Amino acid sequence: MTGSERSSADLDYRRRKVLYRSWHRGMREVDLILGAFADGEIASLSDDELAIYEAFMAESDADIFKWVMGEQPVPVHHDTPIFAKILSYRHAPVA
Repeated sequence: MTGSERSSADLDYRRRKVLYRSWHRGMREVDLILGAFADGEIASLSDDELAIYEAFMAESDADIFKWVMGEQPVPVHHDTPIFAKILSYRHAPVA
């Protein structure tokens, strides 16, 4: 089960790849947070926003989880409007 209910049929290759990677990271808690964010936002992200998100996803799951849960401060270079949007999906219900 991926948790995703969003079809990737209307997305370009780059966005399909990012959507898949958002749901298949390795740490289920991070899958749920980033997957929900990607489901809701991937189609509307600009190329620049997508690049910011891809750079964020390059970080380890353990670090991302600590930043999202507020256990550690997010590094300045990741404290972006994209990170703020990710935070809004922290408690989003997942199907």
